[in-house]
Amino acid sequence: MSGHNKWSQIKEKKGATDAKRSKLFTKMVKLIKAEARVTKGDLNAPSLKAAIEKARIANMPKDNIERAIKGASEGNADEKVVFETYGPGGVAIIIEGLTDSVNRASQDIKHILSKNGTALAAQGSASWAFEKTHDGYTPTTMVPISEEDGAKLTELVYALEEYDDVQNVYTNAE
Repeated sequence: MSGHNKWSQIKEKKGATDAKRSKLFTKMVKLIKAEARVTKGDLNAPSLKAAIEKARIANMPKDNIERAIKGASEGNADEKVVFETYGPGGVAIIIEGLTDSVNRASQDIKHILSKNGTALAAQGSASWAFEKTHDGYTPTTMVPISEEDGAKLTELVYALEEYDDVQNVYTNAE
């Protein structure tokens, strides 16, 4: 019965779940810190309330949220960045992120994009296909894509979302 240790199975599942939660919590902390800096820690500010609500939906502990708000007044400021590109099938993509180093983040995004057969586009080249809303970006025009391009796009979006500095990825694919 070698290899059928119940503890090993539990440990592997817990490790995978903890890694996913850690990655999500890291993104939430960056978002809360950025909003807390903008609002100067005002808990009644709508943007900070929204960030805290996102963290609560993700089951982030209250202590972590409070530490993120408190830590916003200290340390390096994370900057909001927006990158634009075109993906498989001519789909417009907007990438929102928070980073402490814009140069590092842009290089990492360029690397991810080049590995997936695309490149970074100039500011404003893809944003025309979206409308900025309080929730992010909503596509104003939709682009139909093939199943093959859809698979490539899914792979690209997944790779971008795996990067810690990326908060949201928006596309106008149907």
